[in-house]
Amino acid sequence: MNVLDWTERFKGTAALPQDVRTRLNKAARIVRMKKGDQVFGPMNIPDSLFFLYDGRIRVSQTSDAGREIVLYRIDAGESCVLTTACMLAEEAYNAEGIAESDVTVVSLPKHAFDRLSAEEDTFRNFVFAAYSRRLIDLLRVVDDVAFGRIDVRLAERLLILGDGLKEVRATHQDLASELGTAREVISRVLNDFQKRELIEQSRGLITFKDKAALSAIADSA
Repeated sequence: MNVLDWTERFKGTAALPQDVRTRLNKAARIVRMKKGDQVFGPMNIPDSLFFLYDGRIRVSQTSDAGREIVLYRIDAGESCVLTTACMLAEEAYNAEGIAESDVTVVSLPKHAFDRLSAEEDTFRNFVFAAYSRRLIDLLRVVDDVAFGRIDVRLAERLLILGDGLKEVRATHQDLASELGTAREVISRVLNDFQKRELIEQSRGLITFKDKAALSAIADSA
């Protein structure tokens, strides 16, 4: 992919004056990664803000006991709230970002970010609006894990992952990581869904049989 002017990709940067966008294009660098690559990981202190030009990144955290939970995903046209927070605090990541597809990342050095945030209200508002949205998403994850019914959460996540599709390619462990629970819990609920003829399971594949009924479960919280 040839990235001529990456600032056109993002609402906040596209609204900036042309001279500022020119500075951004000169200061930033384009990084391409393959599906499955680690974009960032624990113990690394970010020295750049990044914008996802193309692809999708999964951000997850793993406990000392080895249990993983997916915090959120970064889609094309978005920045990463965790990178923003760690860069501002000059602290290391406590989570991992993995490319779920081939990705193109725009990396903006901290010194350029600091200067632009101080000089341009539009850019600062763009970055912190994205930060606020993701913070709300993270609070929802905490609420779901602490208080949400697992059948409701699983039905909702299956529908999200299978949006527009007839099936979802995921193992029970994959779904457990998505929801921050044990694989055995996911297996029990999926078996119940199958008995009720809402889904059909095979190795690493879940086929929808009654999306309307799953939607009713997802909306029953």
